[in-house]
Amino acid sequence: MIDAILAAATATPTPTPTVDPNLVTPGPVGFVIVAVIVVFAALLIWDMQRRIRRVRYREEVRAELDAEEAAAGDVPPGSGGTEPKA
Repeated sequence: MIDAILAAATATPTPTPTVDPNLVTPGPVGFVIVAVIVVFAALLIWDMQRRIRRVRYREEVRAELDAEEAAAGDVPPGSGGTEPKA
């Protein structure tokens, strides 16, 4: 019982900061740098998706053209419809 009273009566020390919090934070300059990196990454991802979509559409059109040529009997199916150029 005495231990409980002594534990309740003793104050727990709170640490005092030794470093000024204003000197440790990145501040406005750090925020601007991070914001520029985020915008750059978003633009890069947007451009990459656009390029991938373009390649996919080209492949779909190429497959449709190959199917039309094969249906017309000009090119055997599965040859890809590409002929080497001289």
